[in-house]
Amino acid sequence: MQSSTQSTNDRSTNSQSTTWDPARYLRYADQRGRPFEDLLARIPADRPRRVADLGCGPGNVTAQLCRRWPEAEVIGVDSSAEMIEAATAGADAQLTTAGRLTFERADLRGWRPAELVDVLITNATLQWVPGHLDLLRNLLGHVKPGGWFAMGVPGNFGAPSHTLLADLQRDSRWADRITGEQFRPASHEPIEYLRALTEAGATAEVWETTYYYVLPGVNGVLDFVSSTALRPVLTELGGPGTDAAHAFTGAYADALRTAYPPELLGGRTVQVLPYRRLFAMARIPA
Repeated sequence: MQSSTQSTNDRSTNSQSTTWDPARYLRYADQRGRPFEDLLARIPADRPRRVADLGCGPGNVTAQLCRRWPEAEVIGVDSSAEMIEAATAGADAQLTTAGRLTFERADLRGWRPAELVDVLITNATLQWVPGHLDLLRNLLGHVKPGGWFAMGVPGNFGAPSHTLLADLQRDSRWADRITGEQFRPASHEPIEYLRALTEAGATAEVWETTYYYVLPGVNGVLDFVSSTALRPVLTELGGPGTDAAHAFTGAYADALRTAYPPELLGGRTVQVLPYRRLFAMARIPA
């Protein structure tokens, strides 16, 4: 989530009152981590000294940066206390003792590195930050001349998984309880990221990929989004354990089963969720 400065990443600075559940988030660690791995593979940085992961979530993918660049000092940043606690508890003791891997709780909108970094990566986080296009120039400013900025965000907010959620929020059964004060995730089209990064002075490229997630059970899609997009809505309904949240979740599950019909695949019942991801990479002028 940013959680957090949220992402395997899917969280960072969403609503102040929304809490994050690292264990639930990690139930789909493979699916959430794959875009991060694909983005990381595209970064051509050679022997960077300082690397930052903004929106590190529970830290499970941040450690990959240490393996990719074994001489680098890596910092993971997230605004969620729950995520930073999980990241710190699960970190490799050898890496933390050696000072190669640290975690810090901070809102990425106000975070500043102690010194400029060689690589800044943020995945599945910026969608939780209102007005994040305008933030890109500031983020590029944290990177050394000649360094790299890499980002990824979901691009599926027009998919049934999200449009059905929005429709239900307008339903008369819940509309008076859902004010929209909790920020909902959102992203822009690739061309807008290309323009913003280029206008900020970087040399940029953008691309997109659609993943097809095979989610087990008849409510796999619901389970997948329950730790991210659904969380702000349930918070406004009083929390996941309330009667209102239970009724809303049931109606949402019914709608999702219609949009993503369960099917037999490989001898098991699953739902297949097409998931569009947008990526950008930028080089800071030397």
